[in-house]
Amino acid sequence: MLPFHEAVTLLHDDVVDMSSLRRGRPTANAQWGNAPSVLVGDFLYSRAFQMMVAIGNMDVMAILSDTTNIIAEGEVQQLVNAKDPNVSEENYFRVIDKKTAILFAAACEVAAVACSATEAQRKALSVYGRKVGVAFQLVDDALDYTGDAATLGKNVGDDLAEGKPTLPLIHAMRTGTPAQAELVANAIRTGDATQLPAILEIVQATGGMTYTLDCAKQQVEEAIAQLAQLPDNHFTQAMKQLAEFSLARSF
Repeated sequence: MLPFHEAVTLLHDDVVDMSSLRRGRPTANAQWGNAPSVLVGDFLYSRAFQMMVAIGNMDVMAILSDTTNIIAEGEVQQLVNAKDPNVSEENYFRVIDKKTAILFAAACEVAAVACSATEAQRKALSVYGRKVGVAFQLVDDALDYTGDAATLGKNVGDDLAEGKPTLPLIHAMRTGTPAQAELVANAIRTGDATQLPAILEIVQATGGMTYTLDCAKQQVEEAIAQLAQLPDNHFTQAMKQLAEFSLARSF
């Protein structure tokens, strides 16, 4: 069920963002068009819900139906925020919580339900997933300005071209000089990816990348702290390593 949900969010996300590259390969919409991508995504969504009905667990159905709704809400809010340089840090975190972190949380909570975990363990796993999801998205937004297309598997600067006010840019506008803030704000308004080299200089000069990665590190530390409520075994050790990987990854 959850792999279906993840695949759907990526299919639909690539259509919304008009992305042409993912994981180093052409996106489905770039290769076959938007209509097939949307329809295949819808098919996978409906198939996931068929599987949930077959399982017959109302907790699982509640978690994933709520998650599907919240992800859609987050994507709409991200569209509203596009090309708006006045988006606040709080608003930014609210969006990534809804469009990314909630799916990580759902994966962990569904596993807890399937294993008949205690209520406290179920909550701890949900919080763990949510924190890792936020960290994953923060690093993803940082990599859009520091990675390279070959390693990252997608086009560097896509976020700027879409006018997305991500945390590195929000911090740069808040802490930079008026001239630096206006240059970044104008690039967001116009989606002008040709300004990428100048934006990179400003982000680095204002510590935007360090700030973003520090925020991700805090999320990872808070995620790992949740594992104290679970048995210490190779499973929780793997979860600790997964959280750390979300911070250290370069793709």
